[in-house]
Amino acid sequence: QVQLVESGGGLVQAGGSLRLSCAASGRTFTNYAMGWFRQAPGKEREFVAAISRSGEMRWSGGSTRYADSVKGRFTISRDNAKNTVYLQMNSLKPEDTAVYYCAAGSDIRVVVTTPDYWGQGTQVTVSP
Repeated sequence: QVQLVESGGGLVQAGGSLRLSCAASGRTFTNYAMGWFRQAPGKEREFVAAISRSGEMRWSGGSTRYADSVKGRFTISRDNAKNTVYLQMNSLKPEDTAVYYCAAGSDIRVVVTTPDYWGQGTQVTVSP
């Protein structure tokens, strides 16, 4: 069992920045790939970003994944010592408005679609 608690959501003006945090507990944090999803009103939950189980190793396949809509603006990172994953969101647009969910899975190849655990979500609202 893994518990995920998001924080850092709020209201921000378009062009601004926001940093989301997700604190994990229950099992060894480093065993999990982590991800962020979002769901806007009336829309399906969509993948935003993911990071692999390893926070140090780098391979040709890469250790992070991003949705095309956020590439160059969002950055996912993790601090294994703090059991926390972050989503730095820059150049925010009104279309980024959604409930953002932290997610965990056994592998980055799977977490992008079928995470094993979900957080409760945190609201991000970007005003025009």
